Amino acid sequence: MSWQLAGEVLSSRFLVGSSLYPSPHIMQRAIQASGAQVITVSLRRQSPSQKGGESFWQHIKSLNCHILPNTAGCYSAKDAVHTANMAREVFNTHWIKLEVLGDEYNLQPDPFALLEATKELIAQGFEVFPYATDDLVLAERLVDAGCNIVMPWGAPIGTGRGLMNPYALKTLRARLPDTTLIIDAGLGAPSHAVQAMELGFDGVLLNTAVAEAQNPILMAQAFRDGIVAGRSGFEAGVIQQRDLAKPSTPVIGTPFWHQDKNERGG
Repeated sequence: MSWQLAGEVLSSRFLVGSSLYPSPHIMQRAIQASGAQVITVSLRRQSPSQKGGESFWQHIKSLNCHILPNTAGCYSAKDAVHTANMAREVFNTHWIKLEVLGDEYNLQPDPFALLEATKELIAQGFEVFPYATDDLVLAERLVDAGCNIVMPWGAPIGTGRGLMNPYALKTLRARLPDTTLIIDAGLGAPSHAVQAMELGFDGVLLNTAVAEAQNPILMAQAFRDGIVAGRSGFEAGVIQQRDLAKPSTPVIGTPFWHQDKNERGG
């Protein structure tokens, strides 16, 4: 079922990264297998000094997907805003996945610099996709600043630990019902994506779990199917958990084989 992301109608809720693949060819095939229509790309990857940058870009362009440039590797609001403006010129899009890191060890976002950069970029006409933690207050401040989309982490980037704090994510969903929420980072298995989608998140963005899988193409398919299954489960309405067992068949009345026996006079 189609949905809207930043004014674009999409059929896939899978946003996929373009780094860490064994080769550009495998990256291309994995992205095709994922069914994703949005690809994140690092501006730094497009630097003329980076060997193979042009070849990489040609592979990306051939996929005919929406490009979501990111500010990966930025540690200050000033650097992130500068990188975003360069990305807008290079990729000809006002979309930007805003990453402003605050800790080199776990790559945790700097909430203060993230909010500062968000305000500046929205004032400049960007559609900001902020990579954030699962902190409710930060998410609310980002929305107040004009974000239509917030992308909380499931876990630190590249850890593959899944949803570390489902309670916090569930709270975000409940408190921000009109905001597009996309889980970004930390997922490792397709079941993690299913869980995120069952919580009511609008999409999943990931890279490492596919790119570093033993078979990236097959893993892309698995995540694609998991995202579809999780979303279907959310829309269908998952039953509430109970403390006590409840029979799935009626226990009142006479079983049909007893009814047959009575009718025969046995």
